[in-house]
Amino acid sequence: MESLAGQLRDRIAEGFLRADPPAIGATGLVLIGLLAIALSIPRRSWRIFGLFVTVVHELGHAAAALLTLQRVTGITLRLDHSGTTTSLGRRGWRAAFTTFWGYPVPAVVGALLLGGAAHGWAPAALSLGAMVLVAALVLIRNGQGVLILGGSAAVALGLVWFGGAAPAGYACLVLGVALLVGACRDCVKVVRVHHRRRDLATSDAHLLRLATRVPSPVWLGLFALVIAAAMVLSLAPLALIAGTSS
Repeated sequence: MESLAGQLRDRIAEGFLRADPPAIGATGLVLIGLLAIALSIPRRSWRIFGLFVTVVHELGHAAAALLTLQRVTGITLRLDHSGTTTSLGRRGWRAAFTTFWGYPVPAVVGALLLGGAAHGWAPAALSLGAMVLVAALVLIRNGQGVLILGGSAAVALGLVWFGGAAPAGYACLVLGVALLVGACRDCVKVVRVHHRRRDLATSDAHLLRLATRVPSPVWLGLFALVIAAAMVLSLAPLALIAGTSS
């Protein structure tokens, strides 16, 4: 009998085959949107889903560091939705590039999930996401981080294990919209931090100002610009999904 690990490996591999996109129509898309908003707007649900948004945020920093040939030495995640990614390597523009790709990344990932769902690659997106989350566990440096990232990885693996093409499509739609909303929510939060001039040390825009001498409002505007671009790019796949018939 094939081992559980072998079966999981097969399920992940099967996910990289293209499938039919979900046929839910405009009414179904509205329901998907409402579910996504229910995850990312109310305080009670945001306490949980916001932790996943923080995971994506910090993995964005890690990916940017790796792209600029830096070595990621650790990721710390906390239950108050804060996190830190530490990398070693060349400074200058590489450090600024790494610091920038935090707040915009949940929106970018959300747009990619929606595009994947609209074109039949939702199972592949879930399989790839599960692999990334599991691999990132080696970078976690605190107990809360193990709990947060481990829980995210377990949910991702569960979706791969129990899902199929249609459930994967629905999951990508919900997660995609929720990440877009979550990115907007976090962007508003960091703008408020600068408006109140409190806890600036936790702001990537403040760290970018210290590293580049470019004013924080410029960086805040660039965060918002990338998030807005991701939302605009999401309109086409959403329209495609809405045009399908159930």
